[in-house]
Amino acid sequence: MAAGRDRVENLKGKTILQLIPQLNVGGAERTTVDIAEALVAAGACALVASEGGGLVGELQAKGGLFLPFPAATKNPLKMFQNRNRLIALCLTEKVDLIHARSRAPAWSALGAARHLGIPFVTTVHGNHSSGSPFKRFYNSIMARGDAVIANSERTAEWILAHYPEARDRMVTIPRGTDLKGFSPEAVDTPRRDALRKAWALPEGKRVILLGARITPLKGHLVALAAFRAVLDRGLTDVVMVFAGGAQGREAYAAELDRAIQAMGLSESVFRVGHCADMPAAYALADVVIMPSIEPEGFGRTAVEAQAMGKAVIASDLGATPGTILPRYANEASEFTGWVVPAIDPTELANAVTEALALPIDAREALGARARRYVEARYSLRGMTDATITVYQSLFNHEHRLR
Repeated sequence: MAAGRDRVENLKGKTILQLIPQLNVGGAERTTVDIAEALVAAGACALVASEGGGLVGELQAKGGLFLPFPAATKNPLKMFQNRNRLIALCLTEKVDLIHARSRAPAWSALGAARHLGIPFVTTVHGNHSSGSPFKRFYNSIMARGDAVIANSERTAEWILAHYPEARDRMVTIPRGTDLKGFSPEAVDTPRRDALRKAWALPEGKRVILLGARITPLKGHLVALAAFRAVLDRGLTDVVMVFAGGAQGREAYAAELDRAIQAMGLSESVFRVGHCADMPAAYALADVVIMPSIEPEGFGRTAVEAQAMGKAVIASDLGATPGTILPRYANEASEFTGWVVPAIDPTELANAVTEALALPIDAREALGARARRYVEARYSLRGMTDATITVYQSLFNHEHRLR
C-alpha cells in the first residue's frame, strides 16, 4: 500500500501526453482512454493528441484533455513537421513524458522527446509486417522507447525476435478489462432484453455473437459458412449477430450482405452495426466467436466475453489463443473456451455445436472458470498500475536513452 501511495504522490503535477492516430473504437484506443482515466485519478494531467474519433467524449468525461493533432499522417515531410508541432505543444502544456501508440506518430514523438530531454514510451499493440529492410526500419521506432510496452506475450516475442536490443527496456503489460462493467451481475435482465428488442432478435433463439468491426480480417465470411453448417445440422433455434461498425468499409459490408442472402441466412443473421453496450451484448450471447483470419495483437473480445462468463471460440492465430484456456490443451474441468484452426468453417461449426450442446450446469461451471481466469490475469487495475509504474521508473531514472 505504501508503494502505491508513493507512486500516486510522485505523479501529482506530472503531465503525460499519449499520442495515437485516432480515437475510434479499438483496443489501442480503449487502452489510451483507460490510462488517461488512471492518470487523472493519480493526480496527473492526462493529454491525448489525436485526429479524434468516437472516444473523444468519453476521454473528456473521464478528465482527459483532447488535443487535435494530425497524428495519422505517414507523409515524411508532415511527420517532421509534427515533430516541431509536438515540441511546441509540449512546451506549452509542460509535458513531462510522451507515450506513443503507433508507428508514424512515434517517429515525430521520438524527435520531440529527445529534443526536450523527456522520457519517451512506446506501446506495441500488435505484430507488424517486416517484409523489407525499409519496413523493418520503419517498425523499429516502436522498439526505441526508453520503455517499450508489449500488450501480450505474443507481441513481446515479436519485439524480441526483430529488435532484441529492446530486451532490457521491454515490459509486457496485458490489456486490462473493466471487471466491474464486464460482469454478469452488472447487466440486469431489462438491459439485456432492451438490446434484444433494439436488434429485433426473435424471442427464444440462442445467440452466436461476433463482436468486431466489419473488416475482412475478423473472419465474418468464415463465420457465415460455419453458421450455415450449424443450421444444416438441425440446430435451428439459433441466430448469429455481427455487432460492429463498417468504419468506411462499405464495400466489404455490402459483400457480407450479399453472402448472407446467397447462403439463405437473411432470416437468421443480424448485422446490427456498432454496439455501444458490449456488456449487454455478451450477456445476450450464448456463444462468442472470434474467427479472425489474421493474427490479433491481443484478444480483447475473448477476455471481455470470459469476464461475462461466456463460452468463447477463437481461431488459432496471434495472441488471442493465449487469453483462453482451450479445450484441446486442458482437462475438461479446466477449459474456458475453444481454439480452432483459422479459415476452417467446419472446425468452427464443430466447436459452436459442442458449446451449444453443453448442459446448463457445465455451461455455468465454464462461465465461472472463465471469470476467475480473467480476474487473475486481465484486470484493468493491473494494467493501469503497471503502466503508471513504468512512467514512475522513468521519472526516477536520470540516464535515459538518447
